[in-house]
Amino acid sequence: ASQLPDSERFGLRSQLTRAAVSISSNIAEGHGRRSKADFSRFLRISLGSVRECQSQLVFASRLDYFAYDANVNEECERVARMLYALIKSLDQPPAQI
Repeated sequence: ASQLPDSERFGLRSQLTRAAVSISSNIAEGHGRRSKADFSRFLRISLGSVRECQSQLVFASRLDYFAYDANVNEECERVARMLYALIKSLDQPPAQI
């Protein structure tokens, strides 16, 4: 890690921040579209951002920016499970009466 310039570390931090913010931003934008199909599509984008965060956290820990934290990864997994469940509920056909 000490061999990388500060700008590289800043770049990774900035990218991780953007990915994390993208999770909630895409949920909000999708919900604002007022369409199940659009909401589901934006939830999938949010899910991609969760995976991007996980990838960047692993990468940063391998560069010794900080120690890998399994609790942080588990929080990412918890968010991913919630997104999967919401996507699944939106993608199901309406119940028959």
